[in-house]
Amino acid sequence: MSKWLIGIDEVGRGPLAGPVGVGVVLVSSDFDWDTLKGVKDSKKMTPKNREAIFRQTEILKQNKILNYQVELVEAKIIDKIGIVPAISQAMNTALNEIANSTPNFNVQDVVIKLDGGLKASKEYINQETIVKGDDKEIVIGLASIMAKVTRDKYMENIAEQSNFTVYNFQKHKGYGTKAHREAILEHGLSVEHRLSFCKNILNLQKSQL
Repeated sequence: MSKWLIGIDEVGRGPLAGPVGVGVVLVSSDFDWDTLKGVKDSKKMTPKNREAIFRQTEILKQNKILNYQVELVEAKIIDKIGIVPAISQAMNTALNEIANSTPNFNVQDVVIKLDGGLKASKEYINQETIVKGDDKEIVIGLASIMAKVTRDKYMENIAEQSNFTVYNFQKHKGYGTKAHREAILEHGLSVEHRLSFCKNILNLQKSQL
């Protein structure tokens, strides 16, 4: 029987701005999920409920009952290496942090559950990729919550900085809403924007000149 269970999920694959992130959660194989009631796919939860689970999970980590790590990869790296390699980079960094900060960690003792098309490195021989895993596996659901809340906080924080206020990142978190696209057309791109994701908007702007 495996000693540990890990859930992995990504957030922010599609936005026009901001980082992509990967959440990794490690629990013991006999973890009592009653200590975290209400965990499910982060997209199906209210911001208030996500935040509550996030705070509870932070406390459990402080008390060494579980472990988690969220890694963000910034827009300029996404533009440089591509979104899929950026996600892999975030996942590998988060997994390494989990391994290094968990006493007596051994890959042989771990079962990993990953959402969508994610795959961990080959050293993790016991891994399973699950379509819509964040809705089917509670440990993936928790990883999705930790990743989303972390990324949302990042976008809300930069939204308060004077050079980003025109984009209203706190409202759309960098996704391509009508208001966000219009802000790009009016003000151009910031350092938080993914140039490789905004080419169609910029081409539209050029065609209107």
